[in-house]
Amino acid sequence: MATPSSHPRGQTDAFGPGGLRRLHGPEWESDPMQIFDELRKEHGAVAPVLMPGDLPAWLVLGHRENQKVAGTPSVFSRDSRHWTAMRDGLVTPEHPLFPLTYWQPLVVFADGEEHARLRRAITESLARFEARGIRRIVERHAKDAIDAFVADGEVDLVEQYANIIPLKTVTTLFGMEGDYNEPLVHAARDMISGSATAAKSGEFVTRALDELVQRKKYRRGGDLPSVMFDHGLTEVEVREQLRLLMSASNEPTAQLICDSIAEFFGHPALRGRLSGGHLTLPEAMHEVLWNKPPMMINIGRWVTGDTELAGQRLRAGDMMLLGLAAGNFDPAARELQCPVRGNRSHLAFSVGPHECPGSTIGMGIAETAIDALQTHLPGLRLTLRPDELPRRASLMINKVVRMPAVFESAPRPRPQTAGPLPSVTTSTAPAVP
Repeated sequence: MATPSSHPRGQTDAFGPGGLRRLHGPEWESDPMQIFDELRKEHGAVAPVLMPGDLPAWLVLGHRENQKVAGTPSVFSRDSRHWTAMRDGLVTPEHPLFPLTYWQPLVVFADGEEHARLRRAITESLARFEARGIRRIVERHAKDAIDAFVADGEVDLVEQYANIIPLKTVTTLFGMEGDYNEPLVHAARDMISGSATAAKSGEFVTRALDELVQRKKYRRGGDLPSVMFDHGLTEVEVREQLRLLMSASNEPTAQLICDSIAEFFGHPALRGRLSGGHLTLPEAMHEVLWNKPPMMINIGRWVTGDTELAGQRLRAGDMMLLGLAAGNFDPAARELQCPVRGNRSHLAFSVGPHECPGSTIGMGIAETAIDALQTHLPGLRLTLRPDELPRRASLMINKVVRMPAVFESAPRPRPQTAGPLPSVTTSTAPAVP
């Protein structure tokens, strides 16, 4: 598939066959943005790279080129059955890319009318929940998380806050609050990591959602799977759309919370502008989405026929990776040293027909979680500067590993009984304002 580098290299942790850069290993985990810069200098807007198992792919680095790939499904299909490696049996159920690329009746693997049908079921189902109702769910989980550490005077905002709220919110919307537990938390994060255990984690999540779908098929309620059944989706279709929403709303939203906290609580001047009303929280968050999109890479598109892009010859069956973070830093798209406030043409939620259908909910979860911190812990202070926060990149996400903070402790409140899930409404308003 990919052409070798013009500068032959031996195989190392960072480089594989043909001298191609691996998107995994110690160098990748420590500084993926540096690797994007190096690839752009060497190859331009589209670079040949290696995925786990040394499977070749093309990484799209240009902002305009990302838009073209994402917006032209006739040439760059979402159907993974086009993929040469999949057809050749190289992506087995044990492969770390299997849960992300194995074809299922899922909106992200469909194009055309089938994609429109499944996407409509998702967007209309999400819209059936009142905006204020979802916000109340997030507020409740945020307050519960804060109450658990409020007496300590210190907290790791990654493990004790940001990693908790998105998945708890999603499981509440799914009507599976009682199923929230540590194995599910780990599996939901791991299945999109590209790790050696990602395939087993994907199987665990699928089993959990299978059990949920069987319950909801016969006992409908005011929850998302019940509404999806009302849209005429099959059991497998409901399960797969839920799996997508769980993966897309969990780890990326947690990362958006982390990076937004680092930006707002780590820069007193910006926090002052927010508290003084000179800048709204959503406006500031869109700048975070430019500079630190929660998902660096979006997998994948597959070439339907031989073509060319940015001077690279692509073959039918090649895999394309949308470089969302790299595209946001394309010098052709922005002045890198200038603020981008008010500009929402970032790639954080992708573009085109497969633009993230849950972006409004993800933004709403993150915004509400940050509001809760400012309300309940006004004296919160990070003990590390934003550029000192330890990170470790997985295949798609450059994660903040730890975010220590201190605040004035307070007595831990008594536990209270949680309120019921907000009822479904026929409103067509966005899921979160």
